[in-house]
Amino acid sequence: MSDWPLVNYQYDGTFAGFLSCVYDSFTYREAPAAFYTPEEARISFYTTRMVETDETHAKQVYASWKRRISPEAQALAADGFLTCMPEREMAIYRFISLGYQVGPGVVHWLTDERVEPLYKSVQFLKNEAHLLKGFLRFADYGTFLAGRIQPRNRVLPLLRPHFCARYNTEHFLIYDENHQEALFYRPYQWAIVPLEALELPPITRNEAGYQALWKRFYDTVAIEGRYNPKLRMNNVPKRYWNHMVELKDEAGAKKG
Repeated sequence: MSDWPLVNYQYDGTFAGFLSCVYDSFTYREAPAAFYTPEEARISFYTTRMVETDETHAKQVYASWKRRISPEAQALAADGFLTCMPEREMAIYRFISLGYQVGPGVVHWLTDERVEPLYKSVQFLKNEAHLLKGFLRFADYGTFLAGRIQPRNRVLPLLRPHFCARYNTEHFLIYDENHQEALFYRPYQWAIVPLEALELPPITRNEAGYQALWKRFYDTVAIEGRYNPKLRMNNVPKRYWNHMVELKDEAGAKKG
């Protein structure tokens, strides 16, 4: 691959689109100089290849990660696409290229510069998803439940199995404000879709009462002599406070 010409790959930003870029790279024996979407277009000395998303090519590439490397490598690369890692496409490409060469053992090369950044970013993704399973707050809007989050990573695919199983008889949605996408669920059906903005009706009277009770309970059980804001921020980072009933007033006050 070291003698392959460098080419910029422009694609639609989807995972299938990225897989289509990988297909073209190996088909035309070109090494990527960069991956970007039309919105991220940049000036470059390299030729740009405009890649149309091809579901057949995408499935072939995705299956090859499992067949030629390992299921673990396939999962790591797929999760890597959900991370907020800068130039994540290039990191995934370097990882799977190494995997094609060395096989299943690539997932254990944790000190290699082609593996370590991807592994750490996926660990951050999974940790953030784990935290949000506890920090996410739903509100009752009468006919459905809804919650908002502002994660750094695209965590909805990781949150989906947990919440769809836990609230399997409910109608609910989780809106990711940072990535403008939402998970919609009704019994035994779900979808994650792009959503630029979300407008919700007022919460029910019962919901308002429960929120007030929870806030009063939270404030009442606090022990003034053991107040430790640094420890609290370590356990509940401030970026999650805006949508937590017990902390959003503090978050708003500190912003003001």
